[in-house]
Formats: sequence, structure tokens, C-alpha cells
Amino acid sequence: MSSENPKISVVIPVKNGAHWLDACIHGIMSQTLLSQTEIIVIDSGSTDGSLELLKKYPVRIVSIAPEEFNHGLTRNYGAQISRGEFVVLTVQDAVAADNRWLQNLLEGFLAAENVAAVCGSQVVPHHPDKNPVDWFRPFGKEEKKVCRFATANDFDALGAAEKKAVCGWDDVTSMYKRSVLIDLPFQKTSCSEDIIWAREALRAGLTLVYNPAAKVHHYHYGDREFAFRRTLTVMHTRYKQFGFRYSRPTQNLRQVLSMIKTISFSEPLTLKQKWNWFRYNREQLRGEQKAYDIFTAALAESEEKLDAVHEKFCGRPQMHQKAKQNDKKKQIV
Repeated sequence: MSSENPKISVVIPVKNGAHWLDACIHGIMSQTLLSQTEIIVIDSGSTDGSLELLKKYPVRIVSIAPEEFNHGLTRNYGAQISRGEFVVLTVQDAVAADNRWLQNLLEGFLAAENVAAVCGSQVVPHHPDKNPVDWFRPFGKEEKKVCRFATANDFDALGAAEKKAVCGWDDVTSMYKRSVLIDLPFQKTSCSEDIIWAREALRAGLTLVYNPAAKVHHYHYGDREFAFRRTLTVMHTRYKQFGFRYSRPTQNLRQVLSMIKTISFSEPLTLKQKWNWFRYNREQLRGEQKAYDIFTAALAESEEKLDAVHEKFCGRPQMHQKAKQNDKKKQIV
């Protein structure tokens, strides 16, 4: 690893990540560009042994008070203290899918002139403790996508769905020119700092590239309440940023049968695991439907009511659960 003059700085916000950090750091340590890379961890009050675990790795640890953490501002801080020409943002529970993750992000800068940042893709590996409906099943050829608008008006002229599509940014796997991130930092926000940044970058005339080859494994396991809160905050953010409104989540008979088929042919799951994942997906749908109904009812009153409802349910950071739980009634595997 390069400690004196790195080309790439990988910044990872951490809070009680001991369950995931070994895999996350090992994935970075396996990269072809490791010799040009520094790893910066910004810990905000871990109490689960994360800091002790990290001491065995050549990482730079910076601690901040838990109350100082903010999804946008903490990442800005990481960029400010980084030493690389490029800043990579990821999270504690993401794992590089292969040893070319950083290489693929960097190669995205060659897709066009004056590229400001490159975004990869997150995929779900075929693991029994992860929802088989979400497992990565590639189809078609993966191609880079270049996004740029000459003026803010050109971007603003897009429809809501088009704005949402071009701003599908993801700081679970993204690389930025450090100079760009210093000049155009993230906003102070409790969520969705990445898509807000992408919107502002495109309105500023910057060139963004999506390179799906830059994959990380990432997955959130959660109960119905988690699905509700996650869906509500996604709906709220996309509406506030782009004016986009989702349709009510539903499953007709054909979709249910398709889900059953997908789960049934997901190996090497046991019959019990397949049944549990079927029930899990039904619970997820109920959480998503609850979010839609509450969102729609609040917006029908006013945008102020919608903001208040979002703050009530989603004002605190969401913490996803581990699939292997102590409560056997909730256990998937």
C-alpha cells in the first residue's frame, strides 16, 4: 500500500461494523491497485470492537463523536483529509466483487473527456443468508454510460423519471477526482447524499460515468419495519429531488408465481430456507405498501405534512440487521 503519496484514497465511514469489516478490508487489500491506495476509516463511536479489529490492518483511523456524524459532511471530511488524486467512497458492509474493483472505477475516467466521477454497481452474491430474489443474475452486455448536460436548464427540462434515472448515483461504490469533491462537496443531509450530489454535479455541467463493471457485494437484510422506513425515505427523497412518484408496490398472481419459481430454483437453499425467504419477501412487500400509503396520505395534505411524516419515521439513521439472528423465530438460515 502507498502511505506517502497514494493515488487513490478509499474512505469508509464506520459505526459498529465489526461483523463486516474483515471482509470489507480484505476486499480492498486484494485490489490490483493496492500499492497506490490508502484506506481511511472514519469511526463515529463504535463500541463493538471495530477499532480493535482495524488495528491489524494498514488503515488510517480517524475518530469523530457520534453526534458529529452526517452522511454528507462526514464524507466531505474524508475527502478533505485524503491524500490521493482520487477519492473512493464505500461503506463498512460492502465487499469488492473482484480484484479489479478500483481498476474498473479508475478506467471509467477514460470513457469521456473531463470526467468528474465514476459510479459502479452493487450486486447481491448467491449466499443463503441473502434474499435469493435479489441475487445477481446478469443479462446483456455491461456498458459504460456517460452523463453530461451543457446547462442546468438542460437538466431541469428532463422529466421526473429521466432525472431519477441519470442520478442513480451510489456512494457504496464511487470514485471522484478529489479536486472536484472539494469544490462541489456533499450537502448536509440525513440520507441520499449521493443522488443529491449527482443532481448538483450534472446541473453544474460536470461529466459523470456509470461503469457497472466496478462491482461490490452489498446487501441489507431487514424486517417489515426496515422495509417500510427504507421505502418511505426513498420515496420521499426521489419526490423532493426530482418530483418523481412511485406507483403502489403490488404483486399479481403472475409475479407471485415468478417469485416462487426464482426461489425454488435458487440452490443450494434447503426447502425450509426457501419457505422462509418466500415469507420474507411477502413481509417486505407489506412494508413497502405501508410506506406508499403513508407517503400518499401525507402528500395529499401538504408537502409540509410529508416532511413531518418522513422526519417522524426516518429521522434516525437506519441500521440493517444481520440475517443470522439470535432469535430463532426470525432466523433465515
